Amino acid sequence: MTNTLSACTSILIGKQASIDGSIMIGRNEDAKAAWPKHMVVHQRGELGKRFISKETKLELVLPGESARYTATPEWTDRDGLFEEDGINEYDVAMSATESAYSNQLVLGYDPHVEHGLNEEAMITVVLPFVKTAREGVQRLGDLIAKYGSGETNGVLFADNDEAWYFENGSGHYWVAQRIPDDSYAVVANQLAIQEVDFNDPENFMFHPTIREFVEENHLNPNPAGFNFRQIFGTADRADAVYSEPRVWIGHQLFSPRSSQAEQPESADLPFIVKPDRRLSIFDAQRYLSNHFSGTPYDPLGSGPLSHRFRPISLAKTQESHILQTGRQTGANIHWLAMRVTAESTYVPFFNGITDVPAPYKRGKLPAQLNSAYWIFKHASVLVDSHPHDFLPLLEDVQKERNAAAIKFIKETDQALANYHGSARASFLTQQSENFATDTMNAYKKLTLELITKMTDYSPLNFTTDENL
Repeated sequence: MTNTLSACTSILIGKQASIDGSIMIGRNEDAKAAWPKHMVVHQRGELGKRFISKETKLELVLPGESARYTATPEWTDRDGLFEEDGINEYDVAMSATESAYSNQLVLGYDPHVEHGLNEEAMITVVLPFVKTAREGVQRLGDLIAKYGSGETNGVLFADNDEAWYFENGSGHYWVAQRIPDDSYAVVANQLAIQEVDFNDPENFMFHPTIREFVEENHLNPNPAGFNFRQIFGTADRADAVYSEPRVWIGHQLFSPRSSQAEQPESADLPFIVKPDRRLSIFDAQRYLSNHFSGTPYDPLGSGPLSHRFRPISLAKTQESHILQTGRQTGANIHWLAMRVTAESTYVPFFNGITDVPAPYKRGKLPAQLNSAYWIFKHASVLVDSHPHDFLPLLEDVQKERNAAAIKFIKETDQALANYHGSARASFLTQQSENFATDTMNAYKKLTLELITKMTDYSPLNFTTDENL
């Protein structure tokens, strides 16, 4: 995956904007249609004292003992780890990255750095070493300011109290904004942060000399303010087709009253938005599974606009995750959907687990059907062959698993008071494994049903006269 950006979609939801008071940050990791992902739990101290990036060759001395954390690395580390997302033992969640783009003027003064810190290594060198979301923002910002980055990226952070969105707009310069508790944000491959208030440290963090850099190089087109998106980002035709419609559909789903005047190709859609109602985990999942259904832009439709815009859920999604914090300590949830989000199911893993089921640690090329990635992928490929006939069967499985997930979480939460220390970790690990196994079995059963139904779709069929 060297020099290949993951073209993702992200969502962040504050605790007062959610229906249960939890915080949710989530993202689709989009890169290749057939490129397996694994899930792992790194144990405390596992990372050692030094890190060397296989992609950029950056060498770092790690700051002490690493914490336990969940992650979803590539099936091969040939080009790097790309761990992408996880929750550590201190209940800090991180998702990296939302690929974005900087304008040529900015990159002329602060170019990307060949041997800097890229997406490939961000989770690995940040998440295991921080105890709050703010610490995560600061550590990542300090590393990029010192070593630079070869990419423009957005990074999501959360803990039990707040969520943050971080963006580096060039080789070294960055800002981060706290998501207000009563609001949400959706991001789609663009720099998203708008006006930065340098006098509000509770809600903004930034490179210490970013204002001087912008002023000295005459980068601000509107000096009356400091709009990070305008100064560092892009606003071209590619954005209008590729990025902005995905932000638009999020606003239509969650804030239809205030977003009626918005258009799919609007270049000035707001970053921070208040929802018309409180949002649940299934609202976050529904956004990350969206393909413009119910609009003329749905690629499953047949109208002239059906492939006009890039959908949120698409074939190149490797995995999708929602990291839910603000719950019981050690019982925050790493929701993980392997493969195409619209055709998969989010499986809840508690962050207090010490291991994951074996199929989640397997998966390579070519396909192997003892891998969670390929189990979900197998079902989705079969559904794609006849979507109008097979989607209802898939949706029945998704609905059953979604309801089962809520019941499972409620029962596990209630039982947690009876477990402490290592017994608590063992209980959470076994509970998570049981639910994940049940979900994989449901998809295996669906696959067999689909294969059975497909047997009569052969072009070698012939309608025989009933008299013969």
